[in-house]
Formats: sequence, C-alpha cells, structure tokens
Amino acid sequence: MPELPEVETVRRGLAPAMENAVIAKLELNRPDLRFPLPENFASAVEGRRIVSLGRRAKYLLIELEDDLTIISHLGMSGSFRIADETLGDFHYPRSKDGKHDHVVFHLVREGAPLRVIYNDPRRFGFMHLWKRSELDLYPAFAGLGPEPTGNALDATYLAARFSGKAQPLKGALLDQTVVAGLGNIYVCEALWRSHLSPKRAAGSLVTPTGRPKKELLLLTDAIRDVIADAIAAGGSSLRDHIQTDGSLGYFQHSFSVYDQEGKPCRTPGCGGTVARITQAGRSTFFCPRCQK
Repeated sequence: MPELPEVETVRRGLAPAMENAVIAKLELNRPDLRFPLPENFASAVEGRRIVSLGRRAKYLLIELEDDLTIISHLGMSGSFRIADETLGDFHYPRSKDGKHDHVVFHLVREGAPLRVIYNDPRRFGFMHLWKRSELDLYPAFAGLGPEPTGNALDATYLAARFSGKAQPLKGALLDQTVVAGLGNIYVCEALWRSHLSPKRAAGSLVTPTGRPKKELLLLTDAIRDVIADAIAAGGSSLRDHIQTDGSLGYFQHSFSVYDQEGKPCRTPGCGGTVARITQAGRSTFFCPRCQK
C-alpha cells in the first residue's frame, strides 16, 4: 500500500495541473470503489474551483472552494494520471486498461481542458467528501499524530509518547496516533539508519526524567531524513505504485534493509546480514549485529 512519500509524490505531480482548475464535469464510471462514492458526488463538485492539493498522512486532499474537500485514498493499486492536449496522456502500462478508469475529472484550467483520471484495478481506494473546516472530525484523522515532515515531530515529543512504554520501537512508530503516515518500509529504514533494533522497548530511549536520550535524537533525524529522501526520489514503486506522469519511483533501489533479507548490511564495517522477523503480523527487516 502506498506510504506517505508515495502520496506526497502524487500530490506534487497533480498540483500543477489541478490547482486553480474548475471541475467542469466529474465522470463516474461505477458507483463505488472500496466504499460507495459520495451521494450526489458529481453535482456536489461540478462548477467548483480546486483551491489547492494537500495531504494528511497517507490521504490526498483535493480542496475545493466553498469549504469542501475530496478525501482520496489510493488503496493498494490506485493511481492518478494527467491527460490533456499539451501534456499528452501519461501512464504506465499497468494502469492503461480503460476499464479500470473509475473516476475522471474533466477540468478547465486557464481556458484549456484537461482530464485527471483515477485508475484502480483492485478498487481498494476510496473517495469521500468532507467540509474542509471540519477535517479534524474526519474519522481517519481523529487522533492522528504529527506529520514526519513537520516541525511538530521532534525528540521531545517522541520522548513524551515513548516514556514508560515496553512496546517495541517498530510498533510504537507504526502507531498513527504517534506519527501520522509512517509505514512499514520507512520505519524499517529509519531504524536501520539510527542503528536501533525494532525489538527494543520504546521507553528505553527516554531518561527517567522524561528527556530524550541521544538515540532518540538520532532516530528523529533518521525519520525526517528517510522520508525526505524518499519524496525526493519519487517514492517507492512496490507492486502498483506509479507517479502521475506514469514513471516509477526509484527509492526502492536505495533500500538498506527493507526486503533485503540475507544480504550484507550496508553499515560500513558491520559485517552483519539483514534478517527478517515478524512483528504484529508484518515483516520487519533489520541487521541484528549493528541495530541494538
């Protein structure tokens, strides 16, 4: 499933085409995706201008005028592509089959028509309508932690959340109420960069007085860095993820531990081998030698 960097990559790819465009027509080729599409979806958004494109955790936010937002989740195989006479029709063959073009935004931007097409073979994605002024009340957003790209995430904050916790670090970081949008791939990579075991108790990174230890400072920096690197690289094209121009992200070529079971650890001088264990039903990749 696409993680935060993949969704941020999609947002950045769509923004130049969609922001300040007017939705002339919303073409719905089926009544549902993972869930039923919003009631009166087309009539509710047609004629409205797209103010901006945002993101919360792993959700894309298409913000319209008059306090309305389309909340979109890509699910397992959802992707957007941009098609117009100027830019051409960009897509990757995996999403080319028109029978999976479920939602088509017919837009007018600066007097020129263009289409933004949502394609989803597995239909695990979804779209909802919500008031922009009440986004904090959207069920999936209630209680979400800070974004890993924002200033609210720092070692002092994590120390407060980790203090006294015996929960393994991997599970604590995957908790969306602690950090919003962090997923399995990037947690594994951040823990490797900070040389911390995914099995280590989260509370062990906090002093008895509640202050962050040096290891927690390193982990916070590693989280920020790995997310920034992944966004810059266009995300990780695992399974069905593609960018809006049809190209694949390439951060997966930089994976140090994720899906690298049995390969030599990349930490200079380590000499260890990447291992895979299962935590809470999910695969965890790490180096038992240098991650303590």
